Amino acid sequence: MILYPSVDKLLEKVDSRYKLIALGAKRAHELEQGELPTLEKFDSVKPIGQAFEEIEAGNVVIDQTK
Repeated sequence: MILYPSVDKLLEKVDSRYKLIALGAKRAHELEQGELPTLEKFDSVKPIGQAFEEIEAGNVVIDQTK
């Protein structure tokens, strides 16, 4: 269960739960592989939580051209 950021806040950035989970999982995998984070500090210690924090901040978005 996601506590922070809230699912409601995240769904303001991504228009469906499916897309949100796919985007979060992809970004979490990138962070685990050593990709540089887009935030200086995270509240979450896990990559999936960090990915959701980046999405909530508007730093990670779905590329509509693909």
